[in-house]
Amino acid sequence: MVILMGAPGSGKSTFCDLVMRVSTRPWVRICQDTIGNGKAGTKNQCLTGAASALKEGKSVFIDRCNLDREQRADFLKLVGPEVEKHAVVLDLPAKVCISRSVKRTGHEGNLQGGKAAAVVNRMLQKKELPKLNEGYTRITVCQDEKDVQAAINTYTALGPSDKLPPGFFGQKNSDAKVQLGIMKFLKKKDPPGCSDTVTNVSPENIQSHATKEKDSNQVLESREEPKMASAGSNISLENTPTLAFPSISTADFHFNLDKASDIIVEKVEEYVNKLGNARLVLVDLSQNSKILSLVKAKAAEKNIDTKKFFTFAGNITKLYSEGGLHCTVIANATNWRLKPGGGGVNAAIFSAAGPALETATKVRAGSLNPGKAIVVPLPSSSPLFSREGVTHVIHVLGPNMNSQRPNHLNNDYVKGCQILREAYSSLFDGFAFIVRTQGKPVKDNFEKELKREAQAEQGSTNGEKAKREAVCEVDMNKKYKSFVKELGPNVGSSGDGNTGEQTRKAWGSWAQALYDTAMHPERHKNIIEKSDDVVVLNDLYPKAQKHLLVLARIEGLDRLADVQKEHLTLLKTMHSVGLKWAEMFLSENNSLIFRLGYHSVPSMRQLHLHVVSQDFDSKHLKNKKHWNSFNSPFFQDSVDVIDEVSQNGKATLKDENFLSMELRCHRCQSAHPNIPRLKAHISSCQASFPAFLLQNGRLVFLAGKDANH
Repeated sequence: MVILMGAPGSGKSTFCDLVMRVSTRPWVRICQDTIGNGKAGTKNQCLTGAASALKEGKSVFIDRCNLDREQRADFLKLVGPEVEKHAVVLDLPAKVCISRSVKRTGHEGNLQGGKAAAVVNRMLQKKELPKLNEGYTRITVCQDEKDVQAAINTYTALGPSDKLPPGFFGQKNSDAKVQLGIMKFLKKKDPPGCSDTVTNVSPENIQSHATKEKDSNQVLESREEPKMASAGSNISLENTPTLAFPSISTADFHFNLDKASDIIVEKVEEYVNKLGNARLVLVDLSQNSKILSLVKAKAAEKNIDTKKFFTFAGNITKLYSEGGLHCTVIANATNWRLKPGGGGVNAAIFSAAGPALETATKVRAGSLNPGKAIVVPLPSSSPLFSREGVTHVIHVLGPNMNSQRPNHLNNDYVKGCQILREAYSSLFDGFAFIVRTQGKPVKDNFEKELKREAQAEQGSTNGEKAKREAVCEVDMNKKYKSFVKELGPNVGSSGDGNTGEQTRKAWGSWAQALYDTAMHPERHKNIIEKSDDVVVLNDLYPKAQKHLLVLARIEGLDRLADVQKEHLTLLKTMHSVGLKWAEMFLSENNSLIFRLGYHSVPSMRQLHLHVVSQDFDSKHLKNKKHWNSFNSPFFQDSVDVIDEVSQNGKATLKDENFLSMELRCHRCQSAHPNIPRLKAHISSCQASFPAFLLQNGRLVFLAGKDANH
């Protein structure tokens, strides 16, 4: 749902028309001026129409002025978290809106002619720009025609299942509640204490002055300074290898800006002359960025060549199309999983690059350690390649000073500065490798590998698919090891062997359900227990007669790999709660036996403990992956996780390859060809459980009862 905001004449209806005319996405325009069978209607009719369209799976434009928070609040309450709520603010100058409103004829709401100016002016007095905390996923503010066209292009390009990165985009002056200067525009002197009151407006005067103003604006626009903060306007855009990189760790990871700027300048000075004619560009969204200002000033003190290093204000995914700066390589301040998600640069780059980047990244590594970087040649199918000319993305992970995110350093800036230096060294080493190998077939080789991988995934039989994947994997591993070896020790690390390929699954929208339940249990009816630390609910697709989930209620604890020693008390609480429920079920049915544990690589976000009975009598247990996720080393017993975290500060995770193991009975270990045969067997199997399960309290059963009977 996109809520359009703007005064009459700002172009809301035109915006909808231009997008809907071209877009492949199913859009519905909800306009109060026409909601009553082509005539003006009510806000309630708009709410009903929007709800109906969304229920049908369509996307919706809310075409009303929506200039104050109260007017748009009901639309935000209309839908739940499963619907993305965007705001597009057409915050054009009042004189533009007045001029358009006065000149137009046949307007749907009959707001035209001389009365329009007073209405526009009155409405702008109440303008409240939206904020993300109102409930929006994304806000785009357009303050001139160029901004509006860019927003139209953005929404026109959205396919039926595409998403846009979240955040606040485009606002240049957040403090201006009402645009000033209407009286000057009308050649009237503002009375004392009055800014924008309009009286005795002549439509002819407005139209005449608007024409002159337009001509004047065209001259001003042609003299506009480029967005570049340090570089001259005559920089070659096409032939110079250029790395655009964001400031690492200073956004979500809360690294001190002054310390970060020192390290950026230090590392740039170290590398800038090693790169030949290549350039380094530090990028941030805002012209008023503090990190850009700090780095620019410190680089000037060091007399760093501004032709080889400069700062630039712009969207790192649209440097060429919107800023005229051609960058062959962009750096992504990623997360350790090398996955889309979160916000900021990481979400924006993965979204702009499309699925091709995630697929290409999987070929290189499954995870990344702080201080390391990995080079990913970008397939030509990626929009970033075709639209922006980006040939490579370098993922880089810096230190974390945010206690709400994984692997935080508890304000240890000695270690933090060391890791940040390593991160920039890894990043610039990666770029240096790209510069050295330009023109060589490295990228082509990787693109061929990706095509072969895609072909393997489309195999007509499991046997053929597995065979092709095996051949492809061996070939890719050989080439990638050679690639990393040439690149150097600081690039391409995939972790310490404890995570590796454990991060293959991205958090899709469906995978966020447990996170939302844990963070907002008041929104959900299926909660059976809630405390400050955990919530408990029945698994929606239980794999046994009794199957509960105990969810941790802490930000940044997405999975077992995020657990550290500081979470030990929480793990014990989760185990205690799970044990309590198992014992409650046993009091009702003493034939049950329970096991408590975690999946090494869960399919859903938010750390959760499974409490599952060992009968596995469920219609939802349908395939090999379901079975092996609870009956192989992939399932890690809660008691073992607590012991490991207590001793080592983390759990030793198991590979996803266990999910493809043959089907074996969890009692007698006999092999079976398929799930129906296995289920038939376990319904009558009376063999003893394996010895390791009978130790350390891994199985929970009624006191005095033999677990094997």
